[in-house]
Amino acid sequence: MKKVHTLIVLSILMVCSLFAGSKKSKKSTKADAARLNEVIVYTYDSFCGEWGSGPEIAKLFEAKTGIKVTFIDCGDGVQILSKALLEKKDPYADVLLGLDNNLTEKAAKSGVFEAFKPANANVLADGLEEELGGKWLMTPYDYSPFAIIWNSKSGVPAPACLEDLTKDIYKKKIILMDARTSTPGLGFETWVNKVYGKKAADYMKRLTPSILTMAPGWSVGYGMFTDGEAPLVISYTTSPAYHIEYGEGDQYKALSFTDGHVMQVEGAGLVKGAKNAEGAKKFIEFLISEEAQNVIPGTQWMFPSNKNVKLPASYDTIEMPKILK
Repeated sequence: MKKVHTLIVLSILMVCSLFAGSKKSKKSTKADAARLNEVIVYTYDSFCGEWGSGPEIAKLFEAKTGIKVTFIDCGDGVQILSKALLEKKDPYADVLLGLDNNLTEKAAKSGVFEAFKPANANVLADGLEEELGGKWLMTPYDYSPFAIIWNSKSGVPAPACLEDLTKDIYKKKIILMDARTSTPGLGFETWVNKVYGKKAADYMKRLTPSILTMAPGWSVGYGMFTDGEAPLVISYTTSPAYHIEYGEGDQYKALSFTDGHVMQVEGAGLVKGAKNAEGAKKFIEFLISEEAQNVIPGTQWMFPSNKNVKLPASYDTIEMPKILK
């Protein structure tokens, strides 16, 4: 009787185990299927916000592919990479969007990206991928030189070079961004290093009295600038196009410094171990298509990476400064 009883119990346990496994398998399959209809993108606030490129690009992509795009605001490019590093063993994002050429080396060493060359890569302007390391860890989607933007109605004269910014007349007159959290902040640091080399630290020490604040990111810093808190801010050569487009005139000017300027190229990359790698690849290819790139100039206020896109009239007055190599 004991043997019979034992056999009955074992049989019941086996059936329950098989049933539970079946339920779990079905649940897992459903979850996997749902995940293949969604691409999760880590990005920054001014891209995925109401006035950024993200919402419109996501709408166009879903209409074309049926795949939903979920943007997660991580703050800025440096913070995007930091978050991805924390999740490296079990990545949540499929795409990282918003890292730039000043983070290329760090991004390559991090091991969070999987190389992917889009099938339509031939639409990209010459030299952009090389700026991002040339290994297709990131695909360029926009670019612009960094520049100091000057409010010409402020009563403060325009500086002509980085050294001018250290003058007493510019005391508490400049808004910069923190290089630890912001790509424009890191870009300014790169600019100073290019111009001053081993004397960069000395320059930054002399510049300190001129700095009103180190904002955590571009949106905060540029917002303070347009609110009139300071007449100078680090931004992009293309930034004045926004003010012209929306009828604010040309009082905000991108200054061309005699030192030369450094370029920012922003990219989007496939996360290694992404749960929806195929969807991510489709999204990156769509991101550099004309359909998506037409959105970039009037929302990101940067040059589109697709060489076939026609720029709005508000870009006509923009002059490219000398670029430092």
